[in-house]
Amino acid sequence: MPRPLGELEDAVMSRVWKWNRPVTVREVLEDLQNERSIAYTTVMTVLDNLHQKGWVRREAEGRAYRYEAVSTRAAYAAALMNDAWSQSDNPAAALVAFFGMMSEEQRETLRDAVRIAQGPETQKPTGPSELAVPAEGREPPERAEPPENPASAQDPGGR
Repeated sequence: MPRPLGELEDAVMSRVWKWNRPVTVREVLEDLQNERSIAYTTVMTVLDNLHQKGWVRREAEGRAYRYEAVSTRAAYAAALMNDAWSQSDNPAAALVAFFGMMSEEQRETLRDAVRIAQGPETQKPTGPSELAVPAEGREPPERAEPPENPASAQDPGGR
């Protein structure tokens, strides 16, 4: 399970992801110094920590290292979303609440992503209700939870 990056880790990883090539501590330092005062050793420690956590790989170049991202920012975000969703005691309700927070543009992006993930063999003509996501300003569905499992009615623990 991925742990969210801290503020400085995110600032460093943002550059590694954006540049999409092996980077040196010096390059990251110089770019970060445009925004804040920071020491070389701090950036070196953060990159070393990111290496230890498996976020970057490194290759020696002379007396220094070049660091490169192990995965994309999109993969990192997806892992965080999956982790958060899997920790919910009611994943369907969590998704409905999440969809309700999205802008129309974000919901359209989600629809596109679902179409891509389904692949051409499962795609069929769909209408605007492909994802029953409440639009902003409309009332949410009366029931945000899936129907109760008949077996759970007999077991108060829901198992």
